[in-house]
Amino acid sequence: MKNLFKSNNFITLLAMLFITLTLFSCQRDDAAEDDLPQEELTNIVLNVKNLSTQQSISYNYSIGATSSPIIKLIDGASYEVRTVFLNGSEDVTQEIKDAKDEHFLIFDFPRSQVNLTRLDTAESTGTNGKVGLITKWEVIKTVNNPSPLLKVKLIHEPATASEGQNGTAWGSVTGGETDAEASFQLSN
Repeated sequence: MKNLFKSNNFITLLAMLFITLTLFSCQRDDAAEDDLPQEELTNIVLNVKNLSTQQSISYNYSIGATSSPIIKLIDGASYEVRTVFLNGSEDVTQEIKDAKDEHFLIFDFPRSQVNLTRLDTAESTGTNGKVGLITKWEVIKTVNNPSPLLKVKLIHEPATASEGQNGTAWGSVTGGETDAEASFQLSN
């Protein structure tokens, strides 16, 4: 009987430990203080305007989707791109602007040649530089390798950030956590 009682206590203790670990492992550090929790971002929208024709097209990526929008770019053309973040149908981009010292966007074109310049105003320029909500893309070659794509990452609280090019990515950080990320296909 003593062995049965001890094993029940042990099983109860293991169950409590498992529940505790499960609850706390699914939360980010400082989640209560995060101004824009991961769970509140459902879409990343790129509003791409051809600077020659002034034609604008929106490309909407649903976070967690299995397919990605195809952005059509013309080699040699320049585009102004505005990045918008949604929670359902609500635009929450202003929350990123309000916390501009805590956010930074990385744009990675691993199979294309695109020069990127950040055009952010003071409204979205923080201590780590320009967040990247407004950018200019100068397309050298859209399809430089098979299956070209663009990877966009919103980083929360980077320790440091650089706007410069790092390999095929425009922007790099140390520290921080990914608030949201998206992949867009690219084509001509």
